Amino acid sequence: MRGLPVIVWHIVDNIINSILELLCRIFHKELSEEIRAAFTQFVKFGIIGVSNTFLSYFVYIIMLVIFRQTDLFENCDYLAAQMIGFVLSVLWSFYWNNKIVFIEDAKSKRTLWKTLMKTFAAYSFTGLFLNSILLILWVQILNISEYTAPIFNLLFIAILNFLINKFWAFK
Repeated sequence: MRGLPVIVWHIVDNIINSILELLCRIFHKELSEEIRAAFTQFVKFGIIGVSNTFLSYFVYIIMLVIFRQTDLFENCDYLAAQMIGFVLSVLWSFYWNNKIVFIEDAKSKRTLWKTLMKTFAAYSFTGLFLNSILLILWVQILNISEYTAPIFNLLFIAILNFLINKFWAFK
């Protein structure tokens, strides 16, 4: 990878390391390279996740407008728009996680198609299935507002997505 993305991610690395060093000085703690690398990896995954969320929503809105103006998928235009947004956002996440977060080392050789399918499976499980189950739990059982409940999901699912991608999809 060349050009602007390399520069941007290099700056992100420097910012993350500076924050970690500052925290270590404040709390008088030593930080191992393994912990530093894992934390940096998690923050990068989070940044890509935020961009993924915006992309998914942006594509959803654009497709919904297009479908409604052209009368395509009349009764399920929002579902078709959501599916397109989901697929494109998973491809986006896969590309950037493969290039920036879960970088393949020289010793191992990962199969891109297999990793891509695992990525789709992981995001389908957490983004579609688990997200729905947790919303039911928060809203119907624990009486948490349907406006607040997705925030709980984001916190839980982001960590779970990171672990699934790190130890399974991109392994």
